[in-house]
Amino acid sequence: MAIPSNLDIAQSASLKPIEDVAGAMGLGSHLLEPHGRNVMKISLDAIEELADRPRARYVVVSAITPTPLGEGKTTTTVGLGQGLTRIGRPAVVAIRQASMGPALGIKGGAAGGGYSQVVPMERLNLHLTGDMHAVTAAHNQLAAMVDSHLFHGNELGLDSDDITWRRVLDVNDRALRNIVIGLGARADGVTRQTGFDITAASEVMATLALTTGLDDLRARLGRIVVGYTREGEPVTAEALKAAGVMTVLLKEAIKPNLLQTLENTPALVHCGPFGNIATGNSSVVADLIALHAGEFVVTEAGFGADMGAERFFNIKCRTSGQAPDAGVVVATVRALKAHSGTYRIVPGRPLPPELFDENPDDVATGAANLRKQIDNMRLHGVSPVVAINAFPTDHRSEYRVIEEIAAEMGARCAVSTHFAEGGAGAAELAEAVAEAAAEPSQFRLLYPDEATLPEKIETIATKVYGAAGVSYSPQATAALQTYHKAGFGHLPICMAKTHLSLSSDPSLKGAPTGWTLPVREVRASVGAGFIYPICGDMRTMPGLGSDPAAAHIDIDEHGQTVGLF
Repeated sequence: MAIPSNLDIAQSASLKPIEDVAGAMGLGSHLLEPHGRNVMKISLDAIEELADRPRARYVVVSAITPTPLGEGKTTTTVGLGQGLTRIGRPAVVAIRQASMGPALGIKGGAAGGGYSQVVPMERLNLHLTGDMHAVTAAHNQLAAMVDSHLFHGNELGLDSDDITWRRVLDVNDRALRNIVIGLGARADGVTRQTGFDITAASEVMATLALTTGLDDLRARLGRIVVGYTREGEPVTAEALKAAGVMTVLLKEAIKPNLLQTLENTPALVHCGPFGNIATGNSSVVADLIALHAGEFVVTEAGFGADMGAERFFNIKCRTSGQAPDAGVVVATVRALKAHSGTYRIVPGRPLPPELFDENPDDVATGAANLRKQIDNMRLHGVSPVVAINAFPTDHRSEYRVIEEIAAEMGARCAVSTHFAEGGAGAAELAEAVAEAAAEPSQFRLLYPDEATLPEKIETIATKVYGAAGVSYSPQATAALQTYHKAGFGHLPICMAKTHLSLSSDPSLKGAPTGWTLPVREVRASVGAGFIYPICGDMRTMPGLGSDPAAAHIDIDEHGQTVGLF
């Protein structure tokens, strides 16, 4: 039976009054701020007010290394939340807010899919409550104050060739990647080269996602480094007197957004930091509320367990002080076949027809990646559960291979049909996750704060990615020395590398070994609170394809959105 489009399913959903959804979480009306009929913002006062209630089990959903199409982490997160509620274990889902760039580009929206979605789908994917725009405004206000400072005499001595703060916009626009500003008369500013990133790549977004409250946000924004003097001294947003206005611009955006799933499970949607150069996790404050508002909190971590989950453990949990109780590794037959090296999957092109043929041998060949991602969960002391995200084109023999590998690794495993059947299709997965979460927590961070920056980098590279070692460019070595001198050595590491391989080379599939991780550059997100080494070519401003999703989105004669997916 054909499943209707995501948008058709979302638009026909039967929603509960959002006040009732909040009430089921224990949130009184004094903690809620309506944003239309089906969306609320939650006051941060809820963190303290709910603190005496029992703590929920904390579950993070990650994945094997995905194909460029993604393997359904958000859909699985939503489906699992619905499934837990269906088996009598009330859950709260916490996911990232969608960036309009991918939603209007090639990837589509980020509300889940099929019968496991957060709704209203159009609101979630397009603007929601304006948080993305607030981040854009705060970021660009700082950029304007940097250039104003240069124009008015540069009292702080910023080196115009060593300014690291660019501008942001929440669109896919390759023409803005590298630009020259200040052209024209002298009154039009200092001429220099800069560029734009997408808003999800902003350090302000990562800072908002990792803050624990308004005072903490103000302090973090003040620590943002915009560039360096000719003597190598960092220049901060505080020094530019920009942190106060940035905080004011973000005063509403810091409050998490409350929506619901198709089955009326509460869903907190807040922050959307880039998954390649930032944490790829939703906000700490949303989790701090959710952890006392249900029996389970199910949150997602961007890309594979080597990236989003590793950052969830070593950056987000380090910041929040919370420990996860279980981890889900989403696997698909499609992705494991791709890891066999036999198939080439290209975004925007039809999938190879032979990918749909029954071939358990190819699944077995690609399973080295699954084994490594299970190990990456265990490396942090987290009980793993393999969720087989079922596609209609899969074959039972291929599921058996995955189940056998999970059993061999000592991990629970369940086939989940949440896309087609909602919470009912995730009931078996929910039971497995509940069992795993009931085990005593052995959670541990991968490295201590006091380890040196190179030690932290090499620990991630060798233990999580499977690299033989790390090589540093002269530029990277100099940056690490600068950061150590500036007092940033205690910060955790957020490795910027491709999400399409455990290695730094997107063409290497499976679980490659014997390779060296090349660190070509190292940057500091001091406000957010991490150092990010860059390993490869990271695009922080995507471009539109020849047939973007935006070209198919419109309004019908009834004023309804059409074409969004």
